[in-house]
Amino acid sequence: MIKNLSSVSRNKSSVFLLVLALAVGGVGAQATGLLNTSSGGYLVCVDSTNKEVTHPGTSTCPKGSKKLVLGAQGAAGAIGLTGAAGLNGKDGIDGKDGKTLWNGVKDPESTWGAPGDMFINSLTKTLFGPKDLTTGWPQGVSMVGPAGPSGPQGPGGSGPAGPAGAIGPAGNSGSSAPVVTGSNCIGTKCAYKIGDTGPGGGIIFFVDYNDQYAGFNYLEAAPVLCEATKTWSSDTPHSLVAVNGWASFAVGAGQTNTTAMLADGAPSYVADTSGAAFYSNALANGVPGGCVTSKDDWFLGSRGEMILMYENLQGLGGFKLDLNYWSSSEEAGALAWSQNFNTGLQANAGKNPTYYVRPVRAF
Repeated sequence: MIKNLSSVSRNKSSVFLLVLALAVGGVGAQATGLLNTSSGGYLVCVDSTNKEVTHPGTSTCPKGSKKLVLGAQGAAGAIGLTGAAGLNGKDGIDGKDGKTLWNGVKDPESTWGAPGDMFINSLTKTLFGPKDLTTGWPQGVSMVGPAGPSGPQGPGGSGPAGPAGAIGPAGNSGSSAPVVTGSNCIGTKCAYKIGDTGPGGGIIFFVDYNDQYAGFNYLEAAPVLCEATKTWSSDTPHSLVAVNGWASFAVGAGQTNTTAMLADGAPSYVADTSGAAFYSNALANGVPGGCVTSKDDWFLGSRGEMILMYENLQGLGGFKLDLNYWSSSEEAGALAWSQNFNTGLQANAGKNPTYYVRPVRAF
């Protein structure tokens, strides 16, 4: 291997001449010469004039000769580029499926599992398996061992009996709880749900499940035959302050509103003697028109009570869809609130129109 051409010209013509000289001079025949360089190669000299090749016994060439070292090992070359990745090998053959431990709440069926599988009935604590290819599941084996023998009875206590306690004085006899009679009544409380027939023969439209309101648990709408058409009041142009504003809208305010509408509202308001509040208050057994009710504590429902009547009695109660129903809540002056049972909307309007009246009672 050529290691050092530092003394030789690097141009193409010089290299050609050197190779030609080596061929003519028979350098190959001198390959058996002595190593005479520190790198372990053979030093040959090429005369620049006559192109004569010599192999001197020293490590230098005569003046006018070119030096060439043959057979010396060159320095390691740079690492080459990494080759492209080879193709993926083929997938190996899948191994055999392992055995499975099954469980259920009944004994295994013949179609369950594969040969070698086990099964546990978790209800009876019985183990089955392994399943046989020909005979299927074998007889199960209980995993519960037999009960152990009872342990010896421990020694009982032998202390003396304590003295008997003194008899206390007799207590006062209490009064019996009042009993409410009638359908849907148990003890002191009647258990109604929305849509039931109430004690007054009407229909239950509100149940105070969360005990929000003091003084009553249920609201009952009067029977459909007790429905009438009335103006809001016999005094339509004046404002009644007692039933005006947010408090008059509340659930539970209907009775208070009705009482106020029936009272003298001096100096300008005249008590209702023929309108919706008067009719609701006067409703009792034997009202003309076929209305029959055993209760006489009816009132005109507030705005909040009327919306509950609409929302909770969808399709029940025989309500009309062509006119609104009066509430006992006033808006201001000559305006009062009404409830529509077709759209569900509430609106304030003049007190003069004749709207439906469906009385309410609370208990």
